[in-house]
Amino acid sequence: MSVHERDWDSFVSVADDGAMHMDLAVEGVTCAACMVEIERGLAGLPGVKNARLNLTSHRLSVDWNEGETAPQTIVDRLSRLGYAAHPFDPAEVRERGDAQGRELLRAMAVAGFAAMNIMLLSVSVWSGNATDITPETRDFFHWLSALIALPATAYAGRPFFRSAWSAIKGRRLNMDVPIVLGVMLAVFLSIVQTAQHAEHAYFESAVMLLFFLLIGRYLDHGMRRRTRAFAENIAALKAESAAKLLDDGTVREVPLSKVEPGECVLVRAGERVPLDGVVEKGASEIDQSLVTGETALKAVCAGQTVYAGTLNASGNLTVRVTAASGKTLLDDVNRLLETAAQAKSTYVRLADRAASLYAPVVHLAAGLTFAGWLLIGAGWQQSVVVSISVLIITCPCALGLAIPAVQVVASGLLFRSGVLLNSGDAIERLADADTVVFDKTGTLTLAIPELINQKDISSRTLQEAGRLALSSHHPLAASLAAASGAEHPHTDAAEVSGSGVHAIDGKGREIRLGSALFCGVDPASMMDKPEARDGASLIVYRDGDGNSHFFWLQQQLREDARETIDRLKLKGLEVEILSGDRSAPVEAVAKALGVTRWSAEQSPSDKITRLDELAREGRKVLMVGDGLNDAPALAAAYVSISPVTAVHISQSAADAVFLGKHLAPVADALHIAGVSKRAMVENLGFSALYNVIAVPFAVLGFVTPLIAALAMSASSVVVTANALRLRFGQAGRGGRG
Repeated sequence: MSVHERDWDSFVSVADDGAMHMDLAVEGVTCAACMVEIERGLAGLPGVKNARLNLTSHRLSVDWNEGETAPQTIVDRLSRLGYAAHPFDPAEVRERGDAQGRELLRAMAVAGFAAMNIMLLSVSVWSGNATDITPETRDFFHWLSALIALPATAYAGRPFFRSAWSAIKGRRLNMDVPIVLGVMLAVFLSIVQTAQHAEHAYFESAVMLLFFLLIGRYLDHGMRRRTRAFAENIAALKAESAAKLLDDGTVREVPLSKVEPGECVLVRAGERVPLDGVVEKGASEIDQSLVTGETALKAVCAGQTVYAGTLNASGNLTVRVTAASGKTLLDDVNRLLETAAQAKSTYVRLADRAASLYAPVVHLAAGLTFAGWLLIGAGWQQSVVVSISVLIITCPCALGLAIPAVQVVASGLLFRSGVLLNSGDAIERLADADTVVFDKTGTLTLAIPELINQKDISSRTLQEAGRLALSSHHPLAASLAAASGAEHPHTDAAEVSGSGVHAIDGKGREIRLGSALFCGVDPASMMDKPEARDGASLIVYRDGDGNSHFFWLQQQLREDARETIDRLKLKGLEVEILSGDRSAPVEAVAKALGVTRWSAEQSPSDKITRLDELAREGRKVLMVGDGLNDAPALAAAYVSISPVTAVHISQSAADAVFLGKHLAPVADALHIAGVSKRAMVENLGFSALYNVIAVPFAVLGFVTPLIAALAMSASSVVVTANALRLRFGQAGRGGRG
């Protein structure tokens, strides 16, 4: 089916804000200028709210208002711009990318083989011109070079020819147009000079230009493929279907889109959990390294939460779905990865603007150079040679790679450290941060409370209380159940909302689990307990004999919290705690971590007021928080980061999200951002310096097309190598290994 015959309406979805959304795979994208051209071209269509092209995956995401434009109109506009579009399918994109990689490799091999042979002939001519080569021998070598160069150029130059022709058909210019123009002019001029028995021809310049360009493009293609693999590895965790349990007890395989929250699915041993949910029946072990960062299997039973993409290692589980397809934690991770890949920072936008100005400027410079040399009396052939050198040496490959190369490497390093970006300029702002403000609960501490007095309780009592806890929906009860290891809840248990749960034991006696008052204990008598003063929460269990047993649960510090705080201080950052919790537990945490500046009982407005005070002092604050009350502060801070366990609104307000139980990703993110920003500045500075030095030399005629090709390729290699250096340098040592 052709592009124009396709029913594009079937590929449209509805975004969260009610707008129409469509993802397309775009062919013919070769550089940042293409990205700018596409986004600007679509932004001019009526009703288009957002058009973002991912330069790595060539995925174009378009949002528009229903009724103001149509999917076919968007595709037609892309076609007029010179780009073919297809519905985005990761498998097709991967296959198309692999085919493109093979084509580039073959073209590079042909160009390299031809360039080596032509250079052998050219060296003979150059040395012969200085000694005693005969005109007939020189002409023969030139024609032999032409015989090699013409088919090699036609074959190896296809990626550039196609791109340039698409641009011209779309009445625009891209980076490949001057490249093709330079190659064709060099070949044409060389044929003319060979026919006129001239001493010099430039076949080697044309072929070596293609060879070096193909090397850079192939390396760039490989780097983008490896980066795309990060998102593909995550996407591979997502099941395609689910075993839905019907009302009559039968099981039917259905697409994920056919499973609604509240319905049950069967997860067999060895399968991945298809959707987020709570275990209704069964016990097993789950590999949830995606969520916690821990490689050890976690035992799960009834009442515990499991996430889409995690692997069920042993027993069968019946899971009641809590999040529909597209709204799971795995989907959120995918969206964050995609956002990070498409994100545009200040430096990216600067490079985009420079790249978009490149084509008209370089053609004007080459034209003026040609006219200038003619005016000073040079022949047309010499003027063309100098113009070719200008066209080649000003190719902004280094500028086009300067920021994306660093961003690709930095995103990979951050991902391996467990950090997902949610904002385009987060790397730059993280690099500028000089103060880190932490929330306490769920940030410095783990979100799930732990039983702190387990050693004071008999295993039998703990097991009995755990069985009751399995029948409760209270989060503290879930923590108690996990600590007890109980697997079988009381079948006749009943829950009293806001109080607790009760049941009849095997001897016909009532047992209770819940609040102190529910279990017949005076709450006031518990307030003076050391655990209460430290901020622990109480669950009381009353056994069949009427005896009361006390379970104290408290959120524990993340195990590497002190180490992370020390790392931040070592980097010269100020650290502060702002918490809504009571003074005693906040003070205890601050002392344990060595933090001298802390504030307790802070409301959301209080936190924002403190952030404003720090901003007026000239501080650039990184806010780290997870609760609903932290969302305003996360949005108000200079830059912010939130744990993956945070409530959805806090994740949305944050510039980045970190995975796992450790706090180290916060320090890792600051370290990686710092070295990445320096690499961006270095690359931009080198690209600007290269053009400042190289262009005048080319305009003045000191550079041959061959030297121009070598210089242009070397500039691309330098910025790419500087970006890749981050993977093997200090940034690689910044994580936890």
